[in-house]
This record gives sequence, structure tokens and C-alpha cells, in this order.
Amino acid sequence: MSETESVPPLPPVPPVLSTAPPPITPVITPVSTAPVAPVAPAVPTDREVYENLVSSRARIRTELGKVIVGQHEVVEQLLLALFAGGHCLITGAPGLAKTLLVKSIAQIFHLKFQRIQFTPDLMPADITGTEILEATGDGRRMLFVPGPIFANMILADEINRTPPKTQAALLEAMQEHQVTAAGVRHALPEPFFVLATQNPIEMEGTYPLPEAQLDRFMFNVVIDYLPEDDEVAVVSQTTARRGEPIQPLFTGEDVLRFHDLVRKVPMAEDVVRYAVRLAAMSRPRQKTTPDFVNEWVNWGAGLRAAQFLVLGSKARALLQGRTHGTVQDVKALAHPVLRHRILVNYRAEAEGVNVEKVIDRLLATVPPPVPAEAANTKGKA
Repeated sequence: MSETESVPPLPPVPPVLSTAPPPITPVITPVSTAPVAPVAPAVPTDREVYENLVSSRARIRTELGKVIVGQHEVVEQLLLALFAGGHCLITGAPGLAKTLLVKSIAQIFHLKFQRIQFTPDLMPADITGTEILEATGDGRRMLFVPGPIFANMILADEINRTPPKTQAALLEAMQEHQVTAAGVRHALPEPFFVLATQNPIEMEGTYPLPEAQLDRFMFNVVIDYLPEDDEVAVVSQTTARRGEPIQPLFTGEDVLRFHDLVRKVPMAEDVVRYAVRLAAMSRPRQKTTPDFVNEWVNWGAGLRAAQFLVLGSKARALLQGRTHGTVQDVKALAHPVLRHRILVNYRAEAEGVNVEKVIDRLLATVPPPVPAEAANTKGKA
């Protein structure tokens, strides 16, 4: 190409058109106005409930030790009745810290506590509640006002000082876990635990509980005076500065779970049979009754005694970290279960024999069950 020859022009470039992006359409998700259901807490398994109880034994005694000195056997029996869902009759002289003990147990388990002082003029409505006439904008209506029995733990102080009609109102609530006012039933809060005290010293003008009503109590717990060293500790502790307050360790829901767990504890049939025989041999004029029972006893224990022996043995096994009840558990609970169910006669009283000695003779007389291995070995021999 020569220098004079021109370069051909480039083809025209088409213009670049700027196109705007398509508009973005927002997607709006409607928000539900329905209330969100609360997430239910996980229900603990039986293993978790068992481990919680076993790991808390020492803490229970530590908390009670802040205000209670000694009385270890009494404390254990009250706890066993609480875990098994039974009621207790407490026999002891005044001034032995019965009210303080029961109130302290209620604080540990975070239960509502009420103390009712039974007097000769106490009426059933004073315990269960009554209906009152209330004026409203629509007119008048009857309103039920709950009585002091609407609590988790009731201390019925000196129950034998009130007439039988009032006693029956309390005992009916113990059995049915409800009260009736004007034909309407009102359920009591759960758990429901009654501890009734009797003063064995001042018996004038009292109304002793009949045997049929005594049978509704799981245990008859006897509180005696403390040894000298324990009394010194009590006096020193109560005359010094105030101690630490009791801290709650459980809730009412925990107690209800303990009730269910106790009934799931296995018991061998021969151990149950031993409990049944122990109660049956306390009844006079039966085929298998020992001679000393026919001589000293007017009235023996019924079937409910065997039921409470087994139920209490299951609770005792759990409290001690075991998963099954044994004969030793039954023997350990024979006195609190049987002492208010066996009525000795005048001949026993004349000979200085009380119900405790009768129970000791029963424990020595009724043979314990023979383990299966020992029975097989004996049969082969």
C-alpha cells in the first residue's frame, strides 16, 4: 500500500443502550397472630428421679440439721410417709419441736404448710371451709371460702381434743383428698400430707380416735426426749444468734414423682408374704395366732397394715439408695406401722406388757423367708 493511499474507515459502532433492571417485587410473608404454645418442660425419667432423690439425701439432712438436733429415726419415718403418700400420727409430750420439724420439712419440699389447733369447740367447717353469701352486680350468690385444710402439709395439733364429728371431717379429707360443701366437691391440692399429734400426758376431756380411724394413718411416730448431749446442743443453738434459713430442695411436682417411683420398686413375693404374715399373726383367735397374742391382744392389725409395711419398705429402699425392698426394711417399719393397730387387753396391762413388747415378740416369732438357694440346698440334703 502506498503512503498516499488512505485507510478505510472503521464501521460504525452501534450505540449501547442502557436498560434498567426489572423492578424487584418484595415478597411479604403474613405474620401469624395466633399465640405461640409454650414449650412443655421435659418430664424426667424414672432413673433421673431416682438419682435426684439419692443424691439429695445428705442435703435434706443438712437442711434439717440447721433447726433440728437428733431425732434421726423420727425424721426418716416422716420422710418415708411423705414419699409413699401416707399420713402420720405423732405421739409425744409438748415442747419436742413437732411443729418446727413438720414446718421445716414443708420448707425443704416447697409445700404450703398449715397448722390447725384442735379444740373442743372446733367445728368441721372451721377446717374444711364454708359458703358465704356474696353480693354482686347480678345479685347475690353463694361463694365457697376454703378452710385451712387447703394446703399441702397439715399439722393437726392435738387431734384427740376435738369431738368425733370434727375428727371425721379431717379423716374423710385424708382418705378422699377432697371436701364437700353444700353438695359440691372441692379437690384438695396435691400432694396432701396430714400429720396429727396426740398428747399422751393430759388425757382428761379428750376424744380418743377409734381403731377404724387410726387405721388410716400409715405410721404412728413416737417422739421422745433427747439424750443429754442433744439437749445441750438444742439449748446452745436456740439461745445463740439465729441460724441460716432453710433452703428448698424440691417442689410439689417432685414429691408426686416420688410417689409414682416408690410404687414401681420391686418386692420379692416371699418378702410381701412375710409382711402379710406379720400383720396376720397379730390377730387373736386365728388358726396361726401365737399363744401370747391370744393372751394379750384384743384387736390385731388389718390388711392395711401389710400394705403400709410393703409400701414403706419400698420407700425406705429408695431413700437408702437401693432398688428393691428387703425383709430388713419390713422389720425396721414394724413398730411405727403396727403400734396403733394392735390393742392390748387388761391382762397385758396387768402384767406390764405394752404394744411395743408384743411387736418385739411377733418379730421374734414370725420366721423370715428362706432364700431360694438355701431352700434348694436344704431340699437336696
